[in-house]
Amino acid sequence: MVPLKRPAWTRSRKRLAGAATIALLAGLNPLVTGAPAGAAPQPTTCVDDPTARLTTVPSPEAALGFPLGTGQQRVVTNDEIRHYLAAVDAASDRVVTGVMTTSVLGQPLPYAVVSNPRNVRNGALKRIADDLRDLRDPRRTSARQAARTAADTPAIVWVTANVHGGEKSGADAALKTLYELAAGLSCDVAQRNDNLVTIIVPTQNPDGRDASRRQNEFGFDMNRDWFARTQQETDGKLELMRQYPPQVFVDAHEMGGRQYFFPPNADPIHHEIAGEVVDWINRIGDANKAGFGYNGACGGAVTTECYFNYSTYDLFFMGYGDTVPAAGFGAAGMTFEKGSASAVPDRVQQQFHTQWSTLGWAAANRHELLTDYYRIWVDALAQGRAGTLEPNEVVQPTNEVRFPVPAVPIRSYFLLPDRQLADVRQLVERLRRMDVEVYQVRKPTKLFTARIFGGRTATDVTVPEGAYWIPMDQPQKHWIQAIMGEDPYTPFPYFYDVSSWSNPLLMGVNALYTGDDVRPPATLVRGISGGRTSAAGAKGSYTYPLDSAAAAEYTFALLGRGVPVVRDLTTGEVGLPARSLTREVDELAESLGVTLTPNRSPASGTPLSRPDVGLFQGTGISTTSGSHGEARYVLGKRWGLDLTPVTTADINDNTPAFTGRDVLLVPDGSSATGGLTATGQANLRAWVAQGNTYVGLRNEGTRMARSAGLTSTTEKPKPAGYTVIGSHLRVNVDGDSPVALGRPAEDFEFNNNDTILNPSSTGTNVLTYPTGDTFWANGYTVNGDALKGTVALVDEPTGAGRAVLFAFNPLFRAYNENGLHLVANALLYPTADPADAPAARGSAQRTTGVDPARAAAAASPVVDDLGGGWRPITIEVAAADQARTEAVVDRFTGTARVSAGADGAVRLVIPNPAGLQSDEHPFLGDLVRALADAGVPLRSLVA
Repeated sequence: MVPLKRPAWTRSRKRLAGAATIALLAGLNPLVTGAPAGAAPQPTTCVDDPTARLTTVPSPEAALGFPLGTGQQRVVTNDEIRHYLAAVDAASDRVVTGVMTTSVLGQPLPYAVVSNPRNVRNGALKRIADDLRDLRDPRRTSARQAARTAADTPAIVWVTANVHGGEKSGADAALKTLYELAAGLSCDVAQRNDNLVTIIVPTQNPDGRDASRRQNEFGFDMNRDWFARTQQETDGKLELMRQYPPQVFVDAHEMGGRQYFFPPNADPIHHEIAGEVVDWINRIGDANKAGFGYNGACGGAVTTECYFNYSTYDLFFMGYGDTVPAAGFGAAGMTFEKGSASAVPDRVQQQFHTQWSTLGWAAANRHELLTDYYRIWVDALAQGRAGTLEPNEVVQPTNEVRFPVPAVPIRSYFLLPDRQLADVRQLVERLRRMDVEVYQVRKPTKLFTARIFGGRTATDVTVPEGAYWIPMDQPQKHWIQAIMGEDPYTPFPYFYDVSSWSNPLLMGVNALYTGDDVRPPATLVRGISGGRTSAAGAKGSYTYPLDSAAAAEYTFALLGRGVPVVRDLTTGEVGLPARSLTREVDELAESLGVTLTPNRSPASGTPLSRPDVGLFQGTGISTTSGSHGEARYVLGKRWGLDLTPVTTADINDNTPAFTGRDVLLVPDGSSATGGLTATGQANLRAWVAQGNTYVGLRNEGTRMARSAGLTSTTEKPKPAGYTVIGSHLRVNVDGDSPVALGRPAEDFEFNNNDTILNPSSTGTNVLTYPTGDTFWANGYTVNGDALKGTVALVDEPTGAGRAVLFAFNPLFRAYNENGLHLVANALLYPTADPADAPAARGSAQRTTGVDPARAAAAASPVVDDLGGGWRPITIEVAAADQARTEAVVDRFTGTARVSAGADGAVRLVIPNPAGLQSDEHPFLGDLVRALADAGVPLRSLVA
């Protein structure tokens, strides 16, 4: 086990010690010291016997027919979860239940609130939640009021489980926790109920639980969905969290092996997570350690063979069920992981132990929790006012801060309204729904200095009227920086997921930030704007720019309603007849942030038609996760398109399932050919030449097209040490292709170790990486120069049709909005008559035969990066540690490849042919811990 450099609770609080902060906190001291830690008003009468329980509350065994955590042979079902919550609610005055949302398949996601009866009856629960929400805003809550709240009010702890459907034991443990809190008569139970309101969510993914599948029904890993909230299960949960804001948040998982993980976390920790939060997390870890042998956990013995800390699980990416509660709610957000190789009783009992120990720590430290909770928001205000970002820190003794947070003051972000306004408004709503205050600028405002997203600086910049202003001088300063920041500034290159998720870059909107102390005349945004601005004449029309993902969604909705829609192929604007603008259509535009401009004359342009899309599910493509699921969600759920499954056999045999479609979308996968025979490849070329559209995504999408002779692009080998971990890069845009309609001349693209494509000689290279000084990348990118001059998106004509090929995944997690817009353009590509193919826009004449350049490309090798559908595991160590590292790695796999790293280091690259994410991997966690045990410090790890 690796100790900390110093005790966790002495870790820097990273607070700005300004005079205003000190003065504000000074008012807390008399009341803070006047109440003992953990004191609760009106303590409940209790007994010493830990087994004493109310007989009126049904036990799990009585209600379900088997005990939880002892002798249990199976896990509970969704129906049993719902049944038990209802039974306890009916029997106990300590419990109220509700449904926070429904799943994709319509299953309810129930929750239970449990506390002392006086805390859950009538309006008491609402008053508690209101008081805790008030702590989050020191502008309206004085230090004296905050001290009263800390003295008199329970803290809120969330216990959640089963966000990954196949990781089930946390849900069973949560029911056991519910029973103990609802029925127990011991003083341990009374302390928890007097001091806490506990929100229990046994399953966050009932559809995945039924299917024993990690992902939800759309194939999304919902432990990557938190900041974007694309999935309804995530969105409903976050809305309930806003209602009942946590100070402690438990997210129970399972992993490979038999051990148990609970924090302290591995590095990196995101710099905007407050020091108080990290201290709480680490102290809760100590509480879990202290009693981990209780009641059978670890077989009655407390040993490091049973659990581990400071390894594998970081606190960095803002898509997790620990980082978002931590950065967005100021809570001790924690991931708990139990090895799934253990028997069901062991898994359930150990999950129960960590839940129970966490509740015990929170109850004993309630007063300190609420006192420091207020201080988090006081500090955030002071930092935001000063434009100060939190510094980077590491907690593991073998790590050093490799990349400090730069000393760049940030007092304001601005979203400019000059283009992609609907997506700008969607980002504003995303911020507002995390309690961020956003304002709309009423008058032009000059900035003396500004930084423009994409690594550029400017002076004397005028922010126009109508821009959106996000001041950092507000309580949610940490969250604003965590998702708006141009770079997350990882302190140490260990990556459990992506290294950048900057929301303005993901959306490709025009944004800037400044350290200037400006207060422009502005109005607080209280709702999304859009819809018609005024009425058009009966014979007139309405137009809007189709330059955003939100406008694309609106367009598909219009086509689905049968509205006649036209598009100007020069400006990208879309028009619809005034008579088609029903109240429902207008309200939909408003909800999506699309502004409809009235015109007295009819709309003119090329008619758009609703695409008939075939979704390929051939060799190497998983239909229940990843790229295929993203396509089902975006195109099917969001855009309302009918998706017909098209198999390899359908193309090889030219069946109507294939030939009847006008678009074929091929998701990412691991096959280079999609399993097509020579006949199938000829069928595909002929189908494209007839005027249809092939859309290929990332590895399989581009490789299948190449093998079929639809593109002259080839793959460029990645140089030694090349690393692009979910980073944004600048791309140049060729506006000659309709796929680029509505995109700016320079854009941003999200690259996640994607294939490097050489440009096409037979098509339009729509997105290319710059070759000169404008090349730019954020996140963690090593040897990124290999991308210079290569292509990210190609429009390849064949006859009257075309292949649109993305080197990256534009549907990645459905939060890459500028990528979604490009896919929409590909689906809405203007059709050409096969007889007019030579004159088709941006194309040269193609036949159903194979162009010589394309034939040569089809014969070119596929680059093997060992990554399969995602990326390989890459470990970098000092050259002196190579032998020891290889010896450890050889215990787990004999397929590692050794290459030179940076600065005299060596890299070991381990294949990942199934494209597993790091927490799915069968041995990655054990390997990392084995290297630590062998005394091998990691220079970086990418998984």
